Amino acid sequence: MLNYMKKVASMEQELSVDERNLLSVAYKNTVGTRRTAWRALSSIEQKEEAKSSKYLKLLKEYKSAIEKELNTYCDDIIEVLSQKLIPKSEGNYEANVFYLKMKGDYFRYISEYAVDDQHKTVSESSLQAYTKASEIANEELKTTHPIRLGLALNFSVFHYEVMNDPTTACQLAKDAFDKAIADIEHLEEDVYKDATTIMQLIRDNLTLWTSELSQGNDDEEN
Repeated sequence: MLNYMKKVASMEQELSVDERNLLSVAYKNTVGTRRTAWRALSSIEQKEEAKSSKYLKLLKEYKSAIEKELNTYCDDIIEVLSQKLIPKSEGNYEANVFYLKMKGDYFRYISEYAVDDQHKTVSESSLQAYTKASEIANEELKTTHPIRLGLALNFSVFHYEVMNDPTTACQLAKDAFDKAIADIEHLEEDVYKDATTIMQLIRDNLTLWTSELSQGNDDEEN
């Protein structure tokens, strides 16, 4: 499916909404399983390091192999987005925001395991893509649009996890949630489920992050 959707994305015509979603699912499934495996290996590695395990070398090699696969798939979709899909979608604000968000997402995925200069480079690239997407979304898409809400969700996660900036993450999430709530009466029926599901995820993150910030402030005072 992934190879087929990559060929479709590389054609000259603009993708339909269904094709766009299929492309996203194809790469998300392929990369998602490897992200999950990498996290599991990292957790095992920490425990094995504490025991000076004889399996540590094997674990590191396996984790490195997964990182190479992640690099391959992430670089692959980033190239398609940068060279084909984003330029072709200029003027179609919904599609343009969708692709810029995807670009930010896949640079963020690389940042989860990248170190040193590579981490800095991919983090900056992710920030640029998310920022550009947000500028367009805030100007052209409704506050309750699922793509705009999904962008706010992922951009706030980026600030929290990659930039280690929970304050900005909370501000971004709160702003998106409050604006969507204010306009929820005008939410179209065909996007109601998607929009409210994303809003719930934003609120869940906001609740968790606000609690952690409050706990951190209490610890500093004590």
